[in-house]
Amino acid sequence: MKEYQVVLVDKNQKIDTEIIDVALWGKANCLTDFSSPWKNDPISKIEFRALHDRDNLYFNFRVFDTDIYIDRKDDSVDSIGNSDRVELFFRANDSLNPYYCLEMDTAARIMDFEAKPNKDFDFNWNWPKEDLKVKASEQENSFTVEGKISLASLKALNLIQGNCIETGVFRAKFSKDENQNYQPTWISWVDPNTPEPNFHIASSFGKFILME
Repeated sequence: MKEYQVVLVDKNQKIDTEIIDVALWGKANCLTDFSSPWKNDPISKIEFRALHDRDNLYFNFRVFDTDIYIDRKDDSVDSIGNSDRVELFFRANDSLNPYYCLEMDTAARIMDFEAKPNKDFDFNWNWPKEDLKVKASEQENSFTVEGKISLASLKALNLIQGNCIETGVFRAKFSKDENQNYQPTWISWVDPNTPEPNFHIASSFGKFILME
């Protein structure tokens, strides 16, 4: 199983009005080994970083893509699900019963839900607002989605085993096809080895190791 080491930082270095002091991201390991196993087309570079301070898990996606598609008809699950976004899934074990999904688009809209095997989704479940913060921004050649999740909320959901969080890291990229309809390209940190795109499967997860 792939592993990513989440570096520990001093909680006193945070800026209260931001997710985390931007200078601290330089301490994080940079994860870039993403792929779309179901397509041969090249994908835009993705840089993922995470840190923790024993209170929160901080995450940062930087995607080197400026051709962003957002479905703005409303803020529904369907609208977010039809937009360019980044995703984090968390599970207690490979039974996936349950697991928790956090999908965020480039406007920082959040689709969070509890899931069970065979894509049994409960969209009435939401991460407690006080335990999750997300922001998004655009740069000249990229966009960034970053946030923080309280470790207390992860522990309450039984998602931290020792110093390990079993996690899926994904991206959905929408592009126009020959009929001018937007179609997704599915991008993953871990290749789940499925014939069709599927993140909702045990083989799509890796491990985040909370370092001391």
